[in-house]
Amino acid sequence: MLAGLGITARIFYIQIVKGGYYSALARGQHVDYVELTPPRGNIFLQDRFNSDNGLFLAATNKDWPMLYAVPKEIEDPSFTARELVSVLYDEEARPEAEEELYRRINDKDDPYEPIAHKLNEEVASYIDSLDIKGVYIKGEKMRHYPAGDLASHILGFVGYRGNERVGQYGAEGFYDDILRGRKGTSQTPFLRGGTSPGGDFFEPGGDIVLSVDYNIQFMLEKILREAKENLEADGASALVIDPKSGAVMALAVIDSFDPNNYSKVENIDIYLNSAVQKIFEPGSIFKPFTAAAALNEGVITPTTQYNDTGSVTIGKYTIRNSKQERHGTQNMTNVLELSINTGLVFMERKLGHDGFRNYIKKFGFDDLTGVDLAGEVPGDFRNILETSRDVNFATASFGQGIAVTPVQLVAAFSAFANGGKMVKPHVVKEVIYDDGSRKAMDTEILGVPISSKTAAQMTAMLVSVVENGYGKKAAVRGYKVAGKTGTAQVPKEDGKGYHEDKSIHSFIGYAPAYDPRFLAIVRLDNPQLINFSADSVAPLFSEIAEYILNYYEIPPDS
Repeated sequence: MLAGLGITARIFYIQIVKGGYYSALARGQHVDYVELTPPRGNIFLQDRFNSDNGLFLAATNKDWPMLYAVPKEIEDPSFTARELVSVLYDEEARPEAEEELYRRINDKDDPYEPIAHKLNEEVASYIDSLDIKGVYIKGEKMRHYPAGDLASHILGFVGYRGNERVGQYGAEGFYDDILRGRKGTSQTPFLRGGTSPGGDFFEPGGDIVLSVDYNIQFMLEKILREAKENLEADGASALVIDPKSGAVMALAVIDSFDPNNYSKVENIDIYLNSAVQKIFEPGSIFKPFTAAAALNEGVITPTTQYNDTGSVTIGKYTIRNSKQERHGTQNMTNVLELSINTGLVFMERKLGHDGFRNYIKKFGFDDLTGVDLAGEVPGDFRNILETSRDVNFATASFGQGIAVTPVQLVAAFSAFANGGKMVKPHVVKEVIYDDGSRKAMDTEILGVPISSKTAAQMTAMLVSVVENGYGKKAAVRGYKVAGKTGTAQVPKEDGKGYHEDKSIHSFIGYAPAYDPRFLAIVRLDNPQLINFSADSVAPLFSEIAEYILNYYEIPPDS
């Protein structure tokens, strides 16, 4: 019975699925088949100012001339290769290119050989005028990004892997299976300017609608680009999410790249999205997590008193506050306001190493967030997850000796803004398939590391940081803002100590504090003209926050 079923299935495949192909062979016709690439799905951003559909077309397809050959029709492969290379390549690259092209078009068993994509009209017209037998020009739909380099690290690009076009980086890479559709086949030879009819049906790719807002994204990139230039920073980046749903509202990395011309980028590291693909030592913006863990376990309260002498000694190591300050008697809210390193060591000791390690896991720092962007990497907490050295726990309590990604930080910080619940960040709002069906992305809770009471206490403490502490320049007139500054040392490449002349400035926060509409992390890499984040990144956060609050017409709450 099994053998009979197998034979029946094979007959069905031959007669029905591949009937046209085998029928052509049976008639003795010399017909070749090639793959047809279906139209790739579009990518849209949100756009409140677009009255038609509230969307902005961020990635689509555009017709470009494409050069291909049918090798068995070419009479003189050597001449053909020499002629084409003289048009397509500069003089220095011609010898190697000619040899490679000759090899490809000299294979008489190859029915179809793509040679060049996205030709400009002048070059295509000139090659067509040469009328070389076996060489053709046809229209080909290729990826086009109407806004150039806007949101490039969110979108990614479509590049070639061999002769196949695939999504790489960003949403293009993560959702490649949906966007690319399903291939079919078509018969050759080709007619000039198109293909002959016939072949299997192909399924166009689905569209994806991102939660990213075009206007916030544009504003964010503009602010960061100006800050990077004015402060002579090595880099600038920011990530904005809705802390209740996890929807990414904007994500910017400066410098960006133009996905229309991705192949012209000399340093491919620029493709990496530092929000999800690079880790860094967070410094003081990590302190709220230590405080939240200690609060949640009941070993401190916001008013617990602590006497800061300016340093704490652990074995042969001495840990000091920034600026070598001594603050005397302070409560736990003051410790966050003044970003007192020794106060965080006090909290971690109250919590205990096992308790601290447990909350690192509860906040998801030992795992990926699962954000729907290609290439996410995990943080690095080996210092405390794999060892029990007291000094490692002490430095980790205030964000040094550990490393995270910005997307991990916003996911964990969402617990403070969302009643103790951590949300999974995501960039896609909805998928629209070719048949018209739709799939919305639901809010996903990653965990509940703290209670709603602890979340409320943390919000109040973080509001106090902005109103009374180092976060004052992050304030927005008329609104309660919760947040924390961070100025972190940069470890040396060999892992031995820290650079004396490098730092990372960051601010993470949300507003309106008691009913948040957004949560953002803003970061400057090694700014040269300002020493502390209170004066560099906090004002940037304020500018971004004011724009978003006005953009969504959110009424003042203070």
